[in-house]
Amino acid sequence: MTIIADPVPELVDGGPGRFDFLRRALFGRPATIVAVVIIAAFVVVAALAPILAPYDPLTQSMLRINKSPSWENWLGTDQFGRDVLSRMIYGSRNSLLFGLISPFLAAIFGTTLGVIAGYFGGVVDRIISRVIDLLLAFPELLLAIMIAAVLGGGFWNVIVVITVAFIPGFARVARAQTLSVKQDPYVEAAIAIGVRTPVIIFRHIIPNIMAPIIVLMMLWVASAIRLEASLSFLGIGTQPPNPSWGNIIRDGLNNLFGSPWPIIGAGAAITLVVLAFNLVGDAVRDALDPSTV
Repeated sequence: MTIIADPVPELVDGGPGRFDFLRRALFGRPATIVAVVIIAAFVVVAALAPILAPYDPLTQSMLRINKSPSWENWLGTDQFGRDVLSRMIYGSRNSLLFGLISPFLAAIFGTTLGVIAGYFGGVVDRIISRVIDLLLAFPELLLAIMIAAVLGGGFWNVIVVITVAFIPGFARVARAQTLSVKQDPYVEAAIAIGVRTPVIIFRHIIPNIMAPIIVLMMLWVASAIRLEASLSFLGIGTQPPNPSWGNIIRDGLNNLFGSPWPIIGAGAAITLVVLAFNLVGDAVRDALDPSTV
């Protein structure tokens, strides 16, 4: 994964360039347009879940166990007689919320730590860098499993787990960018004339390191969705009976020969959303590449 290190003037300065950036990023290629449509469709489905879901996702029925797809149940039913399509529609809420909220929070906390470490240096930099290095020693999934094992399941606990797993990556990128921007003449001049540190950080440092942070955040939305699905599959994410694409796949695996439709449906949903966010992330990265501006 390539992160663009150079700041993009049109994104920092505002004006028409921002709209041109969005146009290039989201509508510059046919594949990206399709990806945006897919993401928008899933967002609409998640927002209108109570209206679009044909059945209550938690309602069980002994008379409807392992039914094949039909006009009554478009994706069939699971081993508890629950409608698979309804559970997928409601499950999209959890998956998308985790995928959008966690990278955003991780970007805030990780960027803050990285900027502090890169700007102040010295002991502060060494302490923060060692903590980040320690967290980076663990793969994201393993780190998330360790934290989830301590905190347990639940919506906010999963948010915390995924956020903490992503913070080190943002902190490392923000620190590297801050060290680079800090050496620019306008920052050195501001320091020399005694401009207050908060003003330098918020006016000169952060706006000029946001390009790679935005790219990383977009690319890690897909990773957050996969991570949440993995945790739910392992039983330490979204807790049953609340639906999540991950625990829908787990239930389907336990009943693979009875009804394969939970695995097929939830697996296809995860694949489509992850692929769509990756395509949009790649497009944003290319749009922020100074060589294409």
